Amino acid sequence: QVQLVESGGGLVQAGGSLRLSCTASGNIFSINAMGWYRQAPGKRREWVTTISSDGSTNYADSVKGRFTISRDNARNTVYLQMTSLKPEDTAVYYCNAPWVVTTIGRGSEYWGQGTQVTVSS
Repeated sequence: QVQLVESGGGLVQAGGSLRLSCTASGNIFSINAMGWYRQAPGKRREWVTTISSDGSTNYADSVKGRFTISRDNARNTVYLQMTSLKPEDTAVYYCNAPWVVTTIGRGSEYWGQGTQVTVSS
């Protein structure tokens, strides 16, 4: 069993900052990339950012220059530092690990339960 648990969401005013964390736990042998998605009310879930196991990153154009993803491989944790937040960043943010190999050799994708981020204008 592998679980991803997010934390750090909340309510912030426009222009403010928040830091999200996501920790993977369980029978983990290896984790490849980790990333964040978000889903605003009435909209589809959209990709936000990904960080590979070697630290290379990619960002959606909508967050480039404002959001920073990082990871601590020793703690199986990924972070999302969000700055200059806008009301349109309001969404449930989901942590994603597209390929986790367990100690019994099985690989699968995992998602966190989501954490709400609300940006007021």
